[in-house]
Amino acid sequence: MAEPPLHGIRVIDASTLFAGPTAAMVLGDFGADVIKVEHPSRPDPSRTHGPAKNGIGLGWKVLARNKRTVTVDLSNPKGQEVFLRLAATADVVIENFRPGTLERWNLGYGRLKQGNPGLVLARVTGSGQIGPNSGQPGFGTLAEAMSGFAAATGEPDGPPMLPPFGLADGVAALATTIAVTNALLARHKSGEGQVVDVAIIEPLMALLGPQISTFDQLGVVAERSGNRSTSNAPRNLYQTADGAWLAVSTSSQNIAERVVRLVGRGDLVDQPWFQSAAGRVGHAEELDEAVALWISERNADVVIGEFNRVEAAIGPVYDAGDIINDDQFNAIGAVATVEDEDLGPLRMQGVLFRMSETPGSIRFAGRAHGADTDEVMAELGFTADEVADLRAAEAI
Repeated sequence: MAEPPLHGIRVIDASTLFAGPTAAMVLGDFGADVIKVEHPSRPDPSRTHGPAKNGIGLGWKVLARNKRTVTVDLSNPKGQEVFLRLAATADVVIENFRPGTLERWNLGYGRLKQGNPGLVLARVTGSGQIGPNSGQPGFGTLAEAMSGFAAATGEPDGPPMLPPFGLADGVAALATTIAVTNALLARHKSGEGQVVDVAIIEPLMALLGPQISTFDQLGVVAERSGNRSTSNAPRNLYQTADGAWLAVSTSSQNIAERVVRLVGRGDLVDQPWFQSAAGRVGHAEELDEAVALWISERNADVVIGEFNRVEAAIGPVYDAGDIINDDQFNAIGAVATVEDEDLGPLRMQGVLFRMSETPGSIRFAGRAHGADTDEVMAELGFTADEVADLRAAEAI
């Protein structure tokens, strides 16, 4: 098996909460040597977010997987010298400080590039590096509100809704990963690095369909539609006789016909309005009623079996326990088991995709605060006495 695609690429993860670190995680999954930089006395707050076991954050174990952890105080002049030496060995630095912070520490791109002309600096902030809101605190929650996502999510007669997890951060992380790999490809051609500017408000907005064009051309703002779709029908969650919830989607015309015939309402297929997605959306109430009634009278395994028989799309609403025990998720390796130094065998989500010749992998889960400082400092050429002096100065 060939080396992973990013083998030999070094990434410095100087970011926190959560888009930047997630991007660094993905790069690490595919072979990059990721070095996580934390403050010596203030560990990354992600370590204490969410559920924990034996005082160890489970989210950290995932977010910091495949990352070596070092401590450096970037506001300390001696720590800045350490960071400059570290950045000189790197291909990518990911940071999410407020715009101007690195410059205030004399660690702006101009100085970083002096020692490393090919360096890619990925700057991940709430609103980007310029503009009237660039200096304000920015989190994924605000991006979910400002991107149009919350306005389009929820029941028609209810309030806007936010997701219960870091959706905007996750989408921004994937955008950052794409941007970084693009910058590395450009460097391969030119030999020069560059700055990547990712605003968390932007990638989620870009994935919400033609909302901007629809407003621009028609003056229309999409209304909340609950679990229904404004593009096709029937599309909803339906409850079975044994209490399970199933998702049904009929994006294509032939699938819509199969579903409606299956539930005993083939007469609707002959209606003129049924011949287009827009027409079906206009009769979503009638279609939902037919599908919901048929499903409510049968157990989940029967419903899924019948949908599969007629080759219509259906899927159960899963929780984590269902995912871990699902044959399809396990067949593609979507759930991985990692032997962790603190928790023993630890299951977590696997790498994002499979590559036939250069696959990614999870080599280890998130490590203790500063666990690899001495190792990395030795790689940078610091002697044991110099490391001791830097610790005494609270620079590392």
